[in-house]
Amino acid sequence: MQEDHWLWHMYDTIKGSDYLGDQDAIEFMCRKAPELVYELEHFGMPFDRNSDGTIYQRPFGGHTQNFGQNPVQRACAAADRTGHALLHTLYQRNIREQCQFFVEWMAIDLIRDREGAVVGLVALEMETGEVVLFQSKAVILATGGAGRIYHSSTNAYINTGDGLGMAARAGIPLEDMEFWQFHPTGVAGAGILITEGVRGEGGILLNSLGERFMERYAPTMKDLASRDVVSRAMDQEIKEGRGVGPEKDHVLLKLDHLGEEVIHKRLPGIREIAIKFASVDPVREPIPVLPTCHYQMGGVPTNYYGQ
Repeated sequence: MQEDHWLWHMYDTIKGSDYLGDQDAIEFMCRKAPELVYELEHFGMPFDRNSDGTIYQRPFGGHTQNFGQNPVQRACAAADRTGHALLHTLYQRNIREQCQFFVEWMAIDLIRDREGAVVGLVALEMETGEVVLFQSKAVILATGGAGRIYHSSTNAYINTGDGLGMAARAGIPLEDMEFWQFHPTGVAGAGILITEGVRGEGGILLNSLGERFMERYAPTMKDLASRDVVSRAMDQEIKEGRGVGPEKDHVLLKLDHLGEEVIHKRLPGIREIAIKFASVDPVREPIPVLPTCHYQMGGVPTNYYGQ
């Protein structure tokens, strides 16, 4: 694989955040990332492998060598289902540690004592309607954001901001709520995510003229520029009349040139999604895509100690 360094990773992350990210947290993440990948591997994460047995990596948007000089293969991958594989790996680890799950329960409100410390929460058992008090030494909010407020969104239907609401009602401030990340490649009309790994494997974006327009907006990184750059470029192409379709409201993601073998091996889930939600087979024709709401950047203020 290509040479990489945590300092290059840190540079890309800070630059990608337009210098608004918490640089202490970014440094911690980039320094620790390699050993955490190995920890996941030991947990049983089924990463793809290179011929020499090392973990397969692919370039994602904004990943560069030598402080922005050229793209680099950085993202460790399990075909195009890395998140799905990660979820199941961590779930199995929780089972091994005998964690107790409360399935089909919904947390409603945090409970704070007179000093302001969070000491538990109120939850609803959805089957019976029973309201229960949970007392705890610590509460970790892992509810996701509120991406479902957008019509076109990659988020699950549960992402309606309930965790943020719990924090706000408990008097905990929220920060950076105005910042939203739009992923460049959601299926037009559905919002279903087409992973960045498609462009990492060599997929390209085309306008109605058949132009690879990212060469104009980001001559070095092209289709692997950061998500905000690619999303703005796509929006600009559509606004200037170079969109595709009857309404000229999307662009095309072309990957048929990769060949059926590569798509079957590296992007099997994407082919399934394209056939099911866009009625196209990417082995033969491009996928209609447009920017779609992906990630809420703001939330409860925290630091890399988890405080």
